[in-house]
Amino acid sequence: MTNVNDIIGLMESVAPLRLAESWDNSGLQCGDRTWPVRHIVVALDPSLSVVQAACEKKADMLITHHPLIFQAIKNIVLDSPVGEIISLSVRHQLAVFSAHTNLDSVKGGLNDLFAEKLGLQNCCCLEAAASTAEGQHGMGRVGELSTPVNLGVLAETIKTTFGLTSLKISGPLLMPVKKIAVCTGSGSGLMKQFFLTDTDVYVSGDLKFHDAKDAETHHRALIDVGHFASEQIMIALVARKLADRIKEKGLDVTVEALQVEVDPFKYV
Repeated sequence: MTNVNDIIGLMESVAPLRLAESWDNSGLQCGDRTWPVRHIVVALDPSLSVVQAACEKKADMLITHHPLIFQAIKNIVLDSPVGEIISLSVRHQLAVFSAHTNLDSVKGGLNDLFAEKLGLQNCCCLEAAASTAEGQHGMGRVGELSTPVNLGVLAETIKTTFGLTSLKISGPLLMPVKKIAVCTGSGSGLMKQFFLTDTDVYVSGDLKFHDAKDAETHHRALIDVGHFASEQIMIALVARKLADRIKEKGLDVTVEALQVEVDPFKYV
């Protein structure tokens, strides 16, 4: 029977662990590598509500983007938020696995999908990390639109594409846009790399006030779509890629995209 370790091996071909940032904690978060796996669910966060939903679906493995354990913990107290999740997953033999910055970086991963949804062509990495036979891996992407648009039109297109009611924009709405830099999740850490490119606008999440002021100085624009909107697309991506690999191996395992999460922020 297929076990957790077998699925970890398949996930290595989806998002190799060697591409994760040194500060990250991708990989197996909780569980036993020998546990059998018949049903897998994929979600963005290993929150209590997600783990409960996975257990209700009798899943054997939960694959998420964000790690359950990000910083070192000194104890496991079962009535604490993390302890409760660990207790629930162990009692239900639900292994929890994370593909975080390695999924961001890998060619064909989350940043490439984000760029594709924006209609970008001729893409390359905003910050290159490694080259393999599959191509260049790295954080963020830089690409161009087939036809230039102004910033306001681009913003409206992004809202429609990602089902948003609002987003943050820095820059003149009539500014023409041809080349775009993107980074899923929190993009502030790549602002310097953005300024080193000849792109017109940077599309990301969690951009800050001083990022906007710096962009003004450089005569560039920013579009902040929010952390959740830029990353929740990983659910369908990972579910599809993993299901393809399971089919290729002829394994008797099902994969389900667990669409139960919502943006924790509300806009009023």
